[in-house]
Amino acid sequence: MFGISTGAAIGMLGAALAVCLSGAGSARGTGVAGQAGTGLLSEDPSKFGKVLILQVIPGTQGLYGLVVGFMCLLRMGVLDGTFADLEFVDGCRYLAACLPIAIGGGISAVAQGRVAAGSINLLAKKPDDWSKGMVLCITVEFYAILSLLASLLMLIRI
Repeated sequence: MFGISTGAAIGMLGAALAVCLSGAGSARGTGVAGQAGTGLLSEDPSKFGKVLILQVIPGTQGLYGLVVGFMCLLRMGVLDGTFADLEFVDGCRYLAACLPIAIGGGISAVAQGRVAAGSINLLAKKPDDWSKGMVLCITVEFYAILSLLASLLMLIRI
């Protein structure tokens, strides 16, 4: 039998959701941007550096989720060997703390990937205006950062 309390299982579920949902959103977002980028690069390979920057931007949410997931596991004592059974309510606190980046990170990464794809189209048609597309991508990033901040502040207070 796997000896883990319900609270600890719920806390680990929170960490898993933070990593998986934000990572899945980032994979989808970078994939959408990458598809747009390959179309442009087939016509003009010299724009690779700019396309790469626009494609990477939606990947940050996956990193944010990984940071929150590791911090959650660290605070629960899973990573340093001090793991103890958690009460149900404590597990729910960890789960709640991971939800902002899990949901906000996952959704914003997909939205940012769409903006990045549009920015790649802008780069194709008006190469001198590609920085405007980056600004639009960074506007979406702001909400991912708010999700990260919310999760971190909650984790610190548990």
